[in-house]
Amino acid sequence: MRHTRALMAPSNHPAEPLLSVTSVTKEFGDVTALDDVTVNFHAGEVVGLVGGNGAGKTTLLRLLCGLYHPTVGAVEGHLDDERIDIHRMREHVGVVPEATGLYARLTAWENIRYHSRLNGIDDDMAWTRTERFAKLLNFDEDLHRSTRGFSRGMRQKTALLRALAHGPRILLLDEPTGGLDVTSARMVRKLVRKLGDDGGTVIYSTHNLAEAHNVCDRIVIIHNGTVRANGTPEDLLTDTDTDTLEDAYIALTEDIARTSTPDPEGKVAGAWRRLLTRGGGPND
Repeated sequence: MRHTRALMAPSNHPAEPLLSVTSVTKEFGDVTALDDVTVNFHAGEVVGLVGGNGAGKTTLLRLLCGLYHPTVGAVEGHLDDERIDIHRMREHVGVVPEATGLYARLTAWENIRYHSRLNGIDDDMAWTRTERFAKLLNFDEDLHRSTRGFSRGMRQKTALLRALAHGPRILLLDEPTGGLDVTSARMVRKLVRKLGDDGGTVIYSTHNLAEAHNVCDRIVIIHNGTVRANGTPEDLLTDTDTDTLEDAYIALTEDIARTSTPDPEGKVAGAWRRLLTRGGGPND
């Protein structure tokens, strides 16, 4: 059963969002990955980006952390009553990509500490945060183990702790439970829900409707590079006159889905890894 909290529809938020995407189009050559997308993200909510493969979810996440530049439109942050370029928001953003980009020669804590130092965070502070969240993930006894040979779930937990260690105001998650076992996926969802309940802002990309319903306050459905819906799960059911989110999704995405969008880096992991490590060499 979903953790109960007040749902936060876009209209109930203050006028100033924490992140804003305004009339953004992103093109790769002749392919339009995102087409005239406008969506706002406010402090203290968990927002699900829901769509199939190639919908444009990862492209949007990369725009939100400043890794990509929009072809048209603007992606901006809002801090202390000031509107700022998204690149100045990077220190306030934590990212968990599909490719974790861990250094296999280092322990989980050494991976986390290295990333925290790049963000100017004192080791003691990083450790306090890491230990706190690691206990919630039942991972505290594995922090000093080498990541070489880690399972997919252990790598994902390490990446999540790495993203949280510098105390970001915004957490971007790209399919955080993909490929995880049931227990690990449940722990990740529970932590995400706690972050939202504690006032954090989480933008959560997933293709799993049930997961989005259980974890997220608001769902943004993206299909073929366009936003098809933006509201609470109850909003989506009402607007489509359907009884389940699956039926609502089908009603909103009847046109044939494209199967992929181009990645100019050549490898999806490459761009994320450069953002996370500021250098080459990590292993997934």
